[in-house]
Amino acid sequence: MNTFLHGFGHWVPDRVVTNSEMAERIGRTAEWIENASGIRERRWAATETTAADLGVAAAEDCLRKTGAQRDSIGLLIVSSGSAAGGFPGPAAEIATRLGLGTTPALDVPIASAGSVFGLALAMRLAESIGDVLLVATEKMSALIEAHPLDPNTAMLFGDGAGAALISSRPGRWRLLDAVLHSDGTYSADLSYGPAAGLYMNGLTVILQAARKLPAVIEEVLARQKIAAADVSAFLLHQANLNLLARVAKGLGVAQERIFTNVERYGNTSSASVLLAASEWADAAAEPPSGPIVLAAFGAGFHWGAVVAIAS
Repeated sequence: MNTFLHGFGHWVPDRVVTNSEMAERIGRTAEWIENASGIRERRWAATETTAADLGVAAAEDCLRKTGAQRDSIGLLIVSSGSAAGGFPGPAAEIATRLGLGTTPALDVPIASAGSVFGLALAMRLAESIGDVLLVATEKMSALIEAHPLDPNTAMLFGDGAGAALISSRPGRWRLLDAVLHSDGTYSADLSYGPAAGLYMNGLTVILQAARKLPAVIEEVLARQKIAAADVSAFLLHQANLNLLARVAKGLGVAQERIFTNVERYGNTSSASVLLAASEWADAAAEPPSGPIVLAAFGAGFHWGAVVAIAS
């Protein structure tokens, strides 16, 4: 397979919601929130800002950083689990606002894991369809504030968007392989509906994620005969700091190998992997010589991992 990851982009709202502000609203302390999640603050968008607005901004950042021409884009994939209900999804609007004409635009409404599923799709399609622009955008604050605040979930989530460009043209990283899984057995344990609101069985979710994320990462690495110890960076769904620590332990790698920004942005659902990857890439003067892994676990349950190496 000759598909490449050219680069990333991201965007977050200006408003910072600190643990102190959140604590007042949910009847907890700032220290309790940080101890339970590792999160110190998150970004929330203005009421009038939509998930599409965030997605357009992240896509523009990605196009600027990669130097990609809009007429080279053969497909737009947009992942969002928090876009306004009903149809159409945000993909068509984002495509129009980016000036992509009649380029096909695909919605992937998978919370938390959607960006990894979109990346796996893009790496298969880029060889035949041209450049693929992947966008993951979430306005989780709208879901949280639509109902009375649940202290165990409201503290976790933030708003933001990330983007990536995938192409058959040579780029910074060559995509090697992807593994995806789904299991509806636990679908009721992490769900959202306009009437019922956001529900998360925290114990079930973290237990399943702590098992399935290391397992799928080891699965994709084994297929490429790569040891976890040889991976330069793990760019994972930023659910909470405790889960990331469990994944590091499960893989037998130092926690520092797992890039984290959850302390500043909270859990941005499907946007989190690309948001983390974009900040990680911005901070790296040179791409690491070793492989990188992008992986996520989310509602459905859906989970997966992608491995790439500097080209």
